[in-house]
Amino acid sequence: MRNITIVPADTYVVINRSVITDQDKKIVSMLYQPIIGYTAISLYYTLFDSLGEQNLISEDFTHHHLMSTMQLKLEDIVIAREKLEAIGLMKTYMKKDNINQYVYCLYSPLQVSEFFNHPVLNIVLYNNIGKKEYEKLLNCFKMPHVNLKEFEDITSSFDDVFKMTRGTVMEMEEDITKRDSNNLAIHKGVDFSLILSGIPSDQIHEKSFNEEIKNLINSLSYIYGIGTLEMQGIIRSSINEKGQIDKMLLRKNCRDYYQFENGGNLPSVIYNKQPDFLKKPKGDQSKWAKMVYTFENITPYQLLKAKSGGAEPTDRDKRLVEGLLIDQKLNPGVVNVLISYVLKTNHEQLKKSYVETIAGQWKRSHVETVEEAMRIAEKYHKKMKKQLSVSHPVEKKEKESSLPAWFEKEQKIEETTAEEVEELDKILSELV
Repeated sequence: MRNITIVPADTYVVINRSVITDQDKKIVSMLYQPIIGYTAISLYYTLFDSLGEQNLISEDFTHHHLMSTMQLKLEDIVIAREKLEAIGLMKTYMKKDNINQYVYCLYSPLQVSEFFNHPVLNIVLYNNIGKKEYEKLLNCFKMPHVNLKEFEDITSSFDDVFKMTRGTVMEMEEDITKRDSNNLAIHKGVDFSLILSGIPSDQIHEKSFNEEIKNLINSLSYIYGIGTLEMQGIIRSSINEKGQIDKMLLRKNCRDYYQFENGGNLPSVIYNKQPDFLKKPKGDQSKWAKMVYTFENITPYQLLKAKSGGAEPTDRDKRLVEGLLIDQKLNPGVVNVLISYVLKTNHEQLKKSYVETIAGQWKRSHVETVEEAMRIAEKYHKKMKKQLSVSHPVEKKEKESSLPAWFEKEQKIEETTAEEVEELDKILSELV
């Protein structure tokens, strides 16, 4: 952070970079406030209140105005502002002059599912409020589930209702307001000048440390608690034959280092479970419900280990799953369904390209819950089965012989028989 002196006469203007809803305000108060405190949240709302009638940009104000409005010292306002910046709710720009000019850009908070699955924010919130309060918060955001299995979707599509006629071709507008959240930035991870000084120039070029690589290194340094000198050695062992940093190897080497220093434990997202607010309510005793419960209450790591017969999952498989959780931002329970589906229908193999193709489809379809994942997998399988029945009838028969347990002709919401319970227990024994 730059050491810049700010005085009451310095001016500022507020720009709204997003659309803030009532739900966003609830998220800010309930999830962000326990991390950054009341004063920072009060500054966030005060800046929003200063926006003009269109809620987009404010007039020019002095910081003395802000001090008078909030009844705070300027240093306290600066501390609150820095907390908002650190958490991703705000960005600050400055232009030096006789009277310095500041621009404060405000952003939306992350959505609830994004927050509770964030590798940093989720942990900080838990540590700040403790297990009991954390579970209370989860309950506040739990999604109600209505069983629609016996209902038919009769929703009209756009082209069912509207008929298109010839008209003027319009260009896309880029400047229309939209919901926009800001990425969490971590700048204090390591001293890059020190790292560069310890790596011979014939091994790696300075240009290899682009913005993407620096962000990755800082994130890994923060998550795994790795200092500059230790990271320097890890980076040296992650340089490929082209003199560039191999991102996947860097992640692996950071994980290995952390495991060595912490008795084999990992603070990895592959050990996360499906968030409670995205779980199915208890009470249903069907086979389907029990499978849903299983996928919701084990971690992707546990599933991989069970599928490997109790053996440690390969680094390749762990990296693949980690990518689904971090890069694709799929929820842990959804990843469990995806793993199970691919293994059952692809000869117990997790082919990276195939897995990522399905993951991309599910992400675009906004699949968040285990039930949604199971139903979309079933729908996709039926589509593939129909195609196979026409072109490869023999292959179709082979595919049907190895399907995930939830693929049933009829799933009834009623008590299971003794035989079904025995069969289900056998299925679940493979997963836990």
